[in-house]
Amino acid sequence: MSLLASEVQSFRNYCKSLTAYHRRKTREVCIGDIPMGGDNPIRIQSMTTIDTMDTQGSVEQVIRMVDAGCEYVRITAPSIKEAQNLEEIKKELLKRGYKVPLVADIHFTPNAAELAARIVEKVRINPGNYADKKKFELIEYTDDSYQLEIERIREKFVPLVKICKEYGTAMRIGTNHGSLSDRIMSRYGDTPLGMVESALEFIRICEELNYYDIVVSMKASNTQVMVQAYRLLVQKLDEEGLQPYPLHLGVTEAGDGEDGRIKSAVGIGTLLEDGLGDTVRVSLTEEPEYEVPVAYNLVKRYDSREGHQPILPIEHVPKDPYSYSRRKSHEVGNIGGDNVPRVITDVRNVGNWTYKDFKGIGHFYLPEPDKWTMNETGCDYIYSGKQAVNFMLPNGLKEILDYSAWLSSTDKKNQLPLFQWEEYLNRKEAHTLTNFLQISLQEADESLWQIIAEDQNLVLILDTDNAHAMPEQRRFFYELMNRKINVPVIIKRKYADLDDEKVQLYSATDMGGLLIEGFGDGVFLSTELVVPKAKEAQLQMIARNNSISFGVLQACRTRMSKTEYISCPSCGRTLFDLQETTAMIRKRTDHLKGVKIGIMGCIVNGPGEMADADYGYVGSGKGKITLYRGQNVVKKSVPSERAVDELIQLIQEDDRWNEPTNQPELG
Repeated sequence: MSLLASEVQSFRNYCKSLTAYHRRKTREVCIGDIPMGGDNPIRIQSMTTIDTMDTQGSVEQVIRMVDAGCEYVRITAPSIKEAQNLEEIKKELLKRGYKVPLVADIHFTPNAAELAARIVEKVRINPGNYADKKKFELIEYTDDSYQLEIERIREKFVPLVKICKEYGTAMRIGTNHGSLSDRIMSRYGDTPLGMVESALEFIRICEELNYYDIVVSMKASNTQVMVQAYRLLVQKLDEEGLQPYPLHLGVTEAGDGEDGRIKSAVGIGTLLEDGLGDTVRVSLTEEPEYEVPVAYNLVKRYDSREGHQPILPIEHVPKDPYSYSRRKSHEVGNIGGDNVPRVITDVRNVGNWTYKDFKGIGHFYLPEPDKWTMNETGCDYIYSGKQAVNFMLPNGLKEILDYSAWLSSTDKKNQLPLFQWEEYLNRKEAHTLTNFLQISLQEADESLWQIIAEDQNLVLILDTDNAHAMPEQRRFFYELMNRKINVPVIIKRKYADLDDEKVQLYSATDMGGLLIEGFGDGVFLSTELVVPKAKEAQLQMIARNNSISFGVLQACRTRMSKTEYISCPSCGRTLFDLQETTAMIRKRTDHLKGVKIGIMGCIVNGPGEMADADYGYVGSGKGKITLYRGQNVVKKSVPSERAVDELIQLIQEDDRWNEPTNQPELG
């Protein structure tokens, strides 16, 4: 339930400031010789994908991860035998000169956790399945019967806490959105509050026993739910007077490639912006050593963030940060109102456009019928700056020009002006329907608020040069809401000529952090070139920015333009080659706009972790796959060689299948 604006003031205690960067001060927890929280840097970790019983394979992979910059390594221990083999892995690592702290990952098996806690530096338990078995049942509880369930949990959990105290072992209490117990689901539902309460039940027991070496996580594949749950956790810890425990940040089942990096950055980066997070694990369906530099690029942005340009504090927070609602704006053209967020692609650095050049931004010219077509990532607007494209654009694609260039345009109807503030104040002419005004918070004064409230044909392009970009732009949206100004706003971010991965991560953090709070009627991603590029290189950069823009909107669940894959990173429990299988499923289904497919290596990450998925492909035995429609099992023990065909058959039965169409090559 969304809360009234007057009740929102207490929400500031999920972070010290909504406008000034301060990292949350947490309790220090020692994990081996590498402490976390307190004044320590944000730590980077990952998880092995090798079978835990393969001692040498595990050791070799751990070494690759540590050499890549990993500070903690998690290893699955699904049963007693794997937990015991952690000792052999640890011995071999020490023999090779690697003293990296190891974390045992536990699901369902308290006895494995109790053994592992005597061997490794940290154990991770999932409160959703440590003492509960999930049967997807709705159970009615009275307060008394619910308290009896807490006592049952206590009985199973206390032995592990006592062992951790005795051996100096740390613990992560890691809630997963997709594996909440039937008990939690019955009382709290599939909600951020349910995720938080699931962890608090275990934390309260720990504190009763004076055990505080705890790290907490609230992971989900849905970035909105994840961010809301972490914020609510911090607020609830403070509200109950519990210790300020360090936070482990991660998005589960993010996938691979660009999509996986963008989705991870939306969730993790949004929280880092508010000063939350003491360790990061980026979960990609790739080799674990490839996760490490992604996490590094995310956290290094905050090494010097505290010296950012000041932002005026916000006196009244008009929005509940624990639920999603889109800011209301009126419609201008096809921007704002109930329209999906629009994509503006910056093409101003390229001259001498040809029909073929539009392919990278999703628009295709067909010579034979002499017409245009577009795919699902065809941008809505291009920004051409000072020089217009010299031929008629595809139907539906609008062109934005700098105001000075628009004044001399011969097609003032189809081309739209972009004003700077002084130009807007002194304008001689304007478009009759749609005008863009580029503005930043630093330029805002009382005259600005009054003018933009009155001009019903105006779309703002919100810019910033502040290193603390997302909070500054969020502050602007707060001001609009408090003043009840419903002008549509496009979020603009510009970056230097960075490598692809940094642009993916930075833009997903800066724009995504606003979009998942319901801010923004579109995105505008720009690259500021210091050194000119050859035309082909510029077209590649433009295509990249266009792809990232749609990827960020998809990761925020605000505009679905392609198939979404909820695929777990491989681990020692995995029953098939996840990377190969994900690539195979993607190849045959990546044209299914808006369909969500979960690809899970084992039953641990099965029906729960892919709670958001429309269809599921889950390993259930060697060479055997279980197929799901939503949360329901449809086919069991399908031979893996037939499983993708049968998955497609399910989609066809639901009338959600369409045949792929190859985009034409341009003449």
